Amino acid sequence: MNQASREEKKGKVIDVLNRARSMELHAISQYMNQHYNLDDMDYGDMAAKIKLIAIDEMRHAEMFAERIKELGGEPSADLAAKVEKGQEVQVVFPFDVKLEDDTIDAYNQFLQTCRENGDSTSVKIFELIIDEEQIHFNYFDNVSTHIEKLGSPYLAQIAGTSSATGLQTRGFVASQGTSTDTVSGA
Repeated sequence: MNQASREEKKGKVIDVLNRARSMELHAISQYMNQHYNLDDMDYGDMAAKIKLIAIDEMRHAEMFAERIKELGGEPSADLAAKVEKGQEVQVVFPFDVKLEDDTIDAYNQFLQTCRENGDSTSVKIFELIIDEEQIHFNYFDNVSTHIEKLGSPYLAQIAGTSSATGLQTRGFVASQGTSTDTVSGA
């Protein structure tokens, strides 16, 4: 195999890693905006969990950046999409379900690109992160379904709960006891 071919393959992997990093940076900003808004609306428990999910996304963004640097690339600092601000609680969770579902779909495609270009390390990173995104999807989908089916009584039960997460930086996945941190060692 010639050098140009290896560089071309590495470039394709760096491209999908950077696209994924941009998606994570968008998710971080989106979820932190939702965290602040839900806290202001007095849905503290929901706000706290979304903050922890944002922390998971921060860890993902860093995992992608570290791999990009290992491959000789420059990590993106661009957001994949514009942050939707001022969402009502009834909009937040279906929105996040779609965001996570789209992310899982894209990451499975990116994983295939890494596999096709012979980068098993990046494949493992995507496998780990897809598993964690699925946990996020399940949480958002569960809450979305509760809001849809139970409406105001469900929201009233959550209103007035604390949003305090303290100095915890482990994120949502780790706080649920389902951490999948085997690739990054974090």
